[in-house]
Amino acid sequence: MSVFNTTNHMGRLNFLPYCASCRCLQDPCSSHSGLRFLQSLSVFSLKVPSFRSFQYRLFSSDTHNSILMELVKAVANRGSISPESIAVTAHEKSHSYHQLILSAVKISNLLTGADLRSVKGNGENKHLGGARVGIVAKPSPEFVAGVLGTWFSGGVAVPLALSYPEAELLHVMNDSDITMILSTEDHQELMKAIAVKTSAQMSLLPSVPSVSTKSTELDHTINGELDGTRCLQETEIPHEISGDDPALIIYTSGTTGKPKGVVHTHKGVLAQVQMLTDAWGYTSTDHFLHCLPLHHVHGLFNALLAPLYAGSTVEFMPKFSVRGIWQRWRESYPQDQTKADDAVTVFTGVPTMYTRLIQGYEAMDPALQTASATAARQLRLMMCGSSALPLPVMQKWETITGHVLLERYGMTEFVMAISNPLKGKRKGGTVGKPLPGVQAKIIAEDGSCDNVEVGELCIKSPSLFKEYWNLPEVTKQSFIDGGFFKTGDAARVDEDGYYVILGRTNADIMKVGGYKLSALEIEAVLLEHPTISECCVLGLPDKDYGEAVCAIIIPNPEIKRKREEELKPALTLEELSMWAKEKLAPYKIPNCLLLWESLPRNAMGKVNKKELKKQLADQV
Repeated sequence: MSVFNTTNHMGRLNFLPYCASCRCLQDPCSSHSGLRFLQSLSVFSLKVPSFRSFQYRLFSSDTHNSILMELVKAVANRGSISPESIAVTAHEKSHSYHQLILSAVKISNLLTGADLRSVKGNGENKHLGGARVGIVAKPSPEFVAGVLGTWFSGGVAVPLALSYPEAELLHVMNDSDITMILSTEDHQELMKAIAVKTSAQMSLLPSVPSVSTKSTELDHTINGELDGTRCLQETEIPHEISGDDPALIIYTSGTTGKPKGVVHTHKGVLAQVQMLTDAWGYTSTDHFLHCLPLHHVHGLFNALLAPLYAGSTVEFMPKFSVRGIWQRWRESYPQDQTKADDAVTVFTGVPTMYTRLIQGYEAMDPALQTASATAARQLRLMMCGSSALPLPVMQKWETITGHVLLERYGMTEFVMAISNPLKGKRKGGTVGKPLPGVQAKIIAEDGSCDNVEVGELCIKSPSLFKEYWNLPEVTKQSFIDGGFFKTGDAARVDEDGYYVILGRTNADIMKVGGYKLSALEIEAVLLEHPTISECCVLGLPDKDYGEAVCAIIIPNPEIKRKREEELKPALTLEELSMWAKEKLAPYKIPNCLLLWESLPRNAMGKVNKKELKKQLADQV
């Protein structure tokens, strides 16, 4: 898309799309609907927070410039970024793109000045050569600067989970051979202790100044008295870095086994953020409310890197808070019909977040409900992912807010590949269609892909990972001919071409008396029962049928309380079976029921079913 500038009555510059062919104010115009500026030229027109439009050559002849950080640097090098152009807000402080990148350069200088082990580094060139750098920080501008600074220095960023116990941190650090830990002050004692047990060095991440900080304070700390903008211009990206070099190692959640390090290249990172920005319409006018962990692709790519690539503002919440989110939306869109300058426009979360938000809404008095629902309706986009979105939750959310949640499908290995449309029909129970540039196919157990109704989903994408770190055989076994990655998820395609995810082939697909059942489909039905707030369906060993359908449910608190007053359990297996007869085939009805207080979930709301099955196999 091409853009040119106009000035509005507030004196700010707007970006208006125009057709790259005839320059009329349509993108593209009806006469040139088959032409897209991005697709027809190797020049990318970027809307940057400096309120300027410039063309940046996206791919050089040798593709060595196809890395996200060069676009970020280009923003700074094209002129001073206005302090009003906010990249990140956190703890009631705002941080501009300029300050963020200057801080990243400072971190880059810190890293290149250290004696770090590398793959192909050259100390004379101040290049880390792919040395792994662990980043330990809550969602904050310091985290962002740490990632960018690592890339500037030629290193590979490894985000470390704040929720990891020491044993898991050591596993990730030793497995990826981290040579430097960058930590914020609030985690330094733990990370010092961890560093002692490894061969890694440890350094504190410098604070990123807020917009109230004088720019000279930061500029002088970067390189003596060197001017900050000049420093940016003179800090060249090492020529040894190519688009195929590793940029990130993200560890899988481990729901199907020991966490594996997934290596993403600079070219893959860039391809993904471009894909998401285009598919979901991210722009510099968007303001994201971010309350997701940053060691998973949902929080890192969908809600951070892609928005920053688009020039948006990302607002970090210290932690997920039902009351805090509803309040933030009400502040964005007051009842007097005005809109706050920093109004939230986009929110993305996991299904359990929306479940909690619904519960919080239902606990409000009528007046607060009206104000909250009215405010939520003003957001441009709400999305959901990381685990299956129950249809009742989707329907209830639409009733409250008017938003049909945009559900999509992704994995650590390729980030996002399939999505319901931004504009068009969003179908509950599906994850939509492949994003532009992505190929998807379903294969049978024997590897054939002809006339397969249900099988394993395979993905080929520009954002596909390079390898599992230090696991060449596992990497090889994860691909089939043609460069398609085997996701391990069972899926089918409905009559409209939308993909339906049936679950993990080794955890969500149950073999009961000759039938292959999807635990996710059964869960979706059970969640329609008024007593069931959350549920998890597993296949447990059965000597007669191979596996038995077991349902673990979390009862609705109010119904549970009333039933306990009557000295009854919240729900019995007989009651559930009678209710389910009208909704499920006999062989899909659970013949085992467990009532729990909560389900064990990871940071992204996923239940480790494989581990649960092991624990329950000997008990049921």
